[in-house]
Amino acid sequence: MWGTTRQLPPYCFVLEVVASGLLVVKHRGESFGKFVNVALLEGDDIKIVDEGRSWTSNMPGLVASLLGLELPGVRAESVNVLIQLAASMRQHGRGGALIVIPANNSTWEESIVHPMLYSVAPLFSELTELVQSARPDDHEWQEDLRRAVDALAGLTAVDGATLISDRYQLIAFGTKITRRRGSAPVDRVALTEPVEGSSLTTVNPYQLGGTRHLSAAQFVHDQRDATAFVASQDGRFTIFKWSPPEDMVHAHRVEALLV
Repeated sequence: MWGTTRQLPPYCFVLEVVASGLLVVKHRGESFGKFVNVALLEGDDIKIVDEGRSWTSNMPGLVASLLGLELPGVRAESVNVLIQLAASMRQHGRGGALIVIPANNSTWEESIVHPMLYSVAPLFSELTELVQSARPDDHEWQEDLRRAVDALAGLTAVDGATLISDRYQLIAFGTKITRRRGSAPVDRVALTEPVEGSSLTTVNPYQLGGTRHLSAAQFVHDQRDATAFVASQDGRFTIFKWSPPEDMVHAHRVEALLV
């Protein structure tokens, strides 16, 4: 199956052959370079994306955007850059962790082992500057953005977590996460996947993939305004976010939306 086209009609499905036996049905989203997955067909396994039941008032902006939903007060360009970072992290296939820290968070260093061997000073702001000068119709700008995204996502392959601000400034990479002094260890997280037939469950973070997932969940538990993105080598992708209604860290499995 193959083909090419110069443009897509406003309302149509795209069937992508991702790999042998793996098909993805998707449609064009509203943002630059973005498609929204509808269904995944892998051998006898079929996953239908469930937009309605997955909706929650505290859903991370990235998950909502991947579902083709809009959240009040969330900048579309902000979500789109995080989508591209997540997709690039998953694509390099070596696994990794990315921590997004609000610029006004003054306690995040309490959750990091010191000294940080690969801290960046001053903060590296190439991606920030590209977002601020957004020219979605400019091919050269698109290529610069993809290159910057892939370079930043590539750092997540280094052992340890990569830290960025919510303005996409690189803070450090290869960092080791530790439990904040006085904080309880994380032994359970809420887990959901936005596909039909799934339900919310409570699991130990180790069940999601091991040490990388546990440390990401611990960081979000201790720094509740942060967001953690974890890619596994087998293609699984999890977003960790603190959930006030559930009073625990919520793990959103989103690889079905990133393929």
